[in-house]
Amino acid sequence: MSHKTNTCPDQAINPDSLIAHFADNQPLRLDSGAVLAPFQLAYQTYGTLNADKSNAILICHPLTCDQHVANPHPLTGKAGWWDNLAGAGKIIDTARYFVICSNVIGGCLGSTGPASMNPQTGKPYALDFPVITIADMVRAQAMLVDRLGIDTLFAVIGGSMGGCQVLQWASAYKERVFSAIILASGARFSAQNIAFDEIGRQAVMADPDWRDGRYIEAGTTPRKGLAVARMTAHVTYLSEKALHRKFGRNLQARPQVTFGFDADFQIESYLRHQGMTFVERFDANSYLYLTRAMDYFDLAADHGGRLAHAFSGTRTRFFVASFSSDWLFPTRESQLIVHALNAAGASVSFVEIATDKGHDAFLLDEPVLSSAMDGFLQASARAKGIPS
Repeated sequence: MSHKTNTCPDQAINPDSLIAHFADNQPLRLDSGAVLAPFQLAYQTYGTLNADKSNAILICHPLTCDQHVANPHPLTGKAGWWDNLAGAGKIIDTARYFVICSNVIGGCLGSTGPASMNPQTGKPYALDFPVITIADMVRAQAMLVDRLGIDTLFAVIGGSMGGCQVLQWASAYKERVFSAIILASGARFSAQNIAFDEIGRQAVMADPDWRDGRYIEAGTTPRKGLAVARMTAHVTYLSEKALHRKFGRNLQARPQVTFGFDADFQIESYLRHQGMTFVERFDANSYLYLTRAMDYFDLAADHGGRLAHAFSGTRTRFFVASFSSDWLFPTRESQLIVHALNAAGASVSFVEIATDKGHDAFLLDEPVLSSAMDGFLQASARAKGIPS
């Protein structure tokens, strides 16, 4: 069924990923009409699945994260990207729940994506990899959940692109999702968001080392283009107040400006650092594919233009949170989701959290978010009959 990517006996010290292989006779049928087979998903699990398999939580990762939610990252050595919320005794309590997180299809940390070997050619897929959608990511996750023998997920949780996946789960697999948590997300990608994605993609493709997507075969990496893409996107994850609070117009290790184009300001140095560290852990073509998947996401359009129709008949319990300074997915996008859920007669709780931390607030230490999520999960666990 699966095997580990290395043989280290101590997963807590040197965590590895499980790999779920899906053979030619288990194809992933994509929205584009293409069929992906064979393929694999890399994933992490934490905690223990209980006897009646009622305590499983699926975490859907945002754009540039991966399956390493609550363990040290194997490439960077940094703590898991949601280590503040997921772990033993934390809000997403791995002593109580069985937590699953997979690297999305199209990703670059073990799941099949454009850097993977194309079995038809013996070379990396590159741009021969089919264009994917959020729905395709969720179909692949559903196949993984089936493989694990789980019929119903106690909760599906995600922020940003992860929140889009949660919405897709709650729409396409209503009977399999007991509760859903959507953070800093929306049911569609706005024109502004698509514009920033396109700037990032063009930066990658303008790098001469991109080689029309065949950079792996050429032995190159479009480092500069991908770094610029990351720098541009990172600005959208922050807020003007947070930038001013952290950096203002402070100079970077110098008493005065240099009258040149070095990183005179701290914010310039910070963004350059973000860009250069990103290229060490992320594949450029995956960045193109995953941003495109976000661009195409429009849940209402898939249901006759009525978002409420996406949730018709649902019995899932929903929790939706937005952040006051998030301009990538502003509160009005969360409100559209809440209004649609209300129209569908769903059980939904909503909170807008006042913060100056911007879009990335859902990844950071936000006590109000922690408290609200904890209350929702505790109430849902009682309703589901999961012991504390």
